[in-house]
Amino acid sequence: MKVSVIGVGLIGGSFALAIKESFPESTIFGIDKSEAHVNEALEIGFIDKAGTMEDLADSDVAIVAVPVDISIQVLKEALDHAGDNTLVIDAGSTKFKLCEAVKDHPKRRNYLSAHPIAGTEFSGPSAAIKDLYKEKTNIVCEVEKTAFKLQERGMEIFRKIGMRIRYMDPESHDRHIAYVSHLSHISSFMLGKTVLEKEKNERDIFDLAGSGFASTVRLAKSSPAMWSPIFQQNKENVLETLNEYIQNLSSFRDLIANDEFGEVYNEMERTNHIKSILNGIS
Repeated sequence: MKVSVIGVGLIGGSFALAIKESFPESTIFGIDKSEAHVNEALEIGFIDKAGTMEDLADSDVAIVAVPVDISIQVLKEALDHAGDNTLVIDAGSTKFKLCEAVKDHPKRRNYLSAHPIAGTEFSGPSAAIKDLYKEKTNIVCEVEKTAFKLQERGMEIFRKIGMRIRYMDPESHDRHIAYVSHLSHISSFMLGKTVLEKEKNERDIFDLAGSGFASTVRLAKSSPAMWSPIFQQNKENVLETLNEYIQNLSSFRDLIANDEFGEVYNEMERTNHIKSILNGIS
């Protein structure tokens, strides 16, 4: 199997590592606007050769793993260069605008829209993890628009690298992901901002921060170059979630201000239900 990975950072690199393990006879080409990233990926060893978009013409699979602000352009270019039997998969965390942008592309049947729910706060080729996708959910959108034999190829890859598949339409995907992913990143960034503005002594932050703070603010270490475009592409859904979150924060603040600590307890107890929902998610 010949695989072209477009974007050799955390997401693309982790796909490359997983594919190399599950399909040891595969040859992986790395394509990236950063020559330094390609060289780093070659040194690490998760790609076999530096590639170009022209390599997609005879690739079995092309994986588009680039920031969402350039994903539409890159996906169109990938489909332009794809051969008749090339499966093009993207891994972006917003889906509606991407699917709309290529709905009339003559090679739309070659495209499988996917979003693996996996990642870390790190970026670049050195951040790639072999088992990043193992036992993780992969959201697949508009599967019916992908040629059946190419669907099968994609599902075989996802299955062999250990992913669970869930099907969803692009609009629903973007709405749900705004709550469970995009909002959590905004919350983490703003918590980090608040602490940095009020705690001017960095040693105090280091000495006093416990595991709760560290885990809550972990996402604030994520790449702004990746996340700012995500918030832009999913603006309407992100604003809706932020309005609801701000309303809940204001209500909780008012309970504390009015000494209604019985209701503070009740709010937290009701929210403890999240434990049962997340049970089994590592």
